[in-house]
Amino acid sequence: IGCTRGRGPWGACRALEGRSPVSLRLNLVLAALLLLSCFWLVRTSHDARRFYADLEKAKSQSRELQIDYERLQVDKRAQATPLRVERLAREKLHMFNTTPALTHYVTTSASGVVSGANAGASAVSPAGARP
Repeated sequence: IGCTRGRGPWGACRALEGRSPVSLRLNLVLAALLLLSCFWLVRTSHDARRFYADLEKAKSQSRELQIDYERLQVDKRAQATPLRVERLAREKLHMFNTTPALTHYVTTSASGVVSGANAGASAVSPAGARP
C-alpha cells in the first residue's frame, strides 16, 4: 500500500498527518500488543517442544527401568529355586537333611542348663519341635 498524498519531510506518509493523536496511540498500543503476542507465541511453542523432549526422555528412562526391573525379577526367581537353595545350604553352610535317627532334642532345666538326650547327634532341634 503506497502513500496517495506523497511523503512528508521525514519520510512519513502525509495521509497519516490528519489523524488524531488518540488513533496514533491506539495503533502503537495495538502494534506493541501484537509484538508481545508474537513473543509469547514463540516462547510458548519453544517451551512445548522442550517439555515434549523431556517427556520423551522420561518415557525412555521409564522403559529402561521397567526392563531392568523385569530382568532383576527373573534373576531373583532364578536365585531362589529350591534346588539352588538346597545346594548352597549343603556346600556353604554344611547343612544336611535330618532323619529321626539324627534328631537331637534339646531341653532346658529350671536352672537354665541345657541337656540333650542324644549327645552324639549332630543336628539340633528346639524343644517342642516336631521330628
